[in-house]
Amino acid sequence: MDYSAAVDYINKYDAYLLVTHANPDGDTLCSASALCSALRRSGKTAYLVVNPETPVRYKDYVSQYTAPEGYKWNKAISVDVASEDLFPKTFSGFIDLAVDHHPGNSIRTDNKLVRPRYSSCGEVVYRLILKLCEDVTDEEALLLYIAIATDTGCFQYANTNYNTLETVSKLIKQGIDNRSINIRFFRKVSKARIRLEGMVYSSIRYYKEDSISVAIITRKMIEECGATIDDLEDIASLACRPDGAKICITIREREDGRSKVSMRSFDGINSSEICAVFGGGGHEAAAGCTIAANPEAACEMLVSVIDEVLR
Repeated sequence: MDYSAAVDYINKYDAYLLVTHANPDGDTLCSASALCSALRRSGKTAYLVVNPETPVRYKDYVSQYTAPEGYKWNKAISVDVASEDLFPKTFSGFIDLAVDHHPGNSIRTDNKLVRPRYSSCGEVVYRLILKLCEDVTDEEALLLYIAIATDTGCFQYANTNYNTLETVSKLIKQGIDNRSINIRFFRKVSKARIRLEGMVYSSIRYYKEDSISVAIITRKMIEECGATIDDLEDIASLACRPDGAKICITIREREDGRSKVSMRSFDGINSSEICAVFGGGGHEAAAGCTIAANPEAACEMLVSVIDEVLR
């Protein structure tokens, strides 16, 4: 589906629910909020699904778009949700339109606006809003900047490209205060996060002549540091710091005993292909999955599978 077809579809209906993914990040939350704002400007009723896992730092930006209790929606639009197993617990139903940038989007719907060449869903939503409303408001520009900046690690990740910087330059030119956003999201962290980073860095393990780095984060570590869900944002980037590591894995123990895996890769190694073995997916350079095992067992399984895939 191209942008014009997506707009034609949106214009046919009303009463939209925008669905973000579980363990939401800045891209899904702020992209969905910006699109919600644009839908309202175009005369539609629109709200975000209630996502109980929303980090505190984003609530100031997205709470005004969250659906009130009892909201009756007609059509659901997923934003930055790659697969149905990533729906939050508060959503059940079918997706009518999927807006995403993940190449392996597997949501079952006849209407998909998926653009893998963009670093974030924020870039896709930016272009969709322009097609829908012909302009972007200052509020939407701020939301989209947060979406793009958080999904690119403040433009440090490998997914940052010409399109990313071109889009961001237009948002900054509009007058958003990118300086305060960068300080809030990338320069300042809690004491609990600093303690947790120290524990992660001191316990990173290496495999295959240091080409694989693995950081394991247990529930005990999180409790000892007094960390919250806010303190875990972008925690997967820590395993990527060792020089020479080509596959960087973060394994976080979930409350149900399973392991949430985030993988980053370099030099043409496909993270998505590796994570797909465990039912996950994502981008070539960044992907994830969930393994029904404790972190230690999950680590052994991942290293074994990496051997198989690379061979």
